[in-house]
Amino acid sequence: MTIKISVYIAASLDGFIARKNGDLDWLPPGKEGDEDFGYAEFMSTIDHIVMGRNTFEKVLTFGGWPYDKKVIVLTSRDLDIPPELADKVEALHLSPRELIHEMGRRGAKGIYLDGGVTIQRFLREFLVDEMTITTIPILLGEGLPLFGNLEKDVKLELVKSQSFKNGFVQSKYKVS
Repeated sequence: MTIKISVYIAASLDGFIARKNGDLDWLPPGKEGDEDFGYAEFMSTIDHIVMGRNTFEKVLTFGGWPYDKKVIVLTSRDLDIPPELADKVEALHLSPRELIHEMGRRGAKGIYLDGGVTIQRFLREFLVDEMTITTIPILLGEGLPLFGNLEKDVKLELVKSQSFKNGFVQSKYKVS
């Protein structure tokens, strides 16, 4: 059985997912009115979330754990997981391919990748199946990029594109 590896992320129009210091103050709230921008539907397609240490530490500052799915944190250092999250979060030191093998062994069907470095690592190894990118109409000028250097082109096929009243444009791509 193959595991579907998906990205669902917001980025500024100039391609940044956070300010240089990791701040997300430029992002509007997750919901606007009754609109969740397809997030609930997307989350229903995955059973695990994989993120890097920096993303995990950022999520901890949000005030309340936002996920009801098992979270795997990829890190090469020891990670202090708050006791209340001990059954929800696990730290692993694995390469992207090793992680997919391990998650397959565990019966995972869908993984949501989050965090720039983690997404970049999986893209470099051609392990991402689809990406949903919501472009926020703001220019940051500098920050943490969604995409990094690649040794080879990563070809994308546009599956769907949708604009919202608030100016967001969401594009879903199949990674070829």
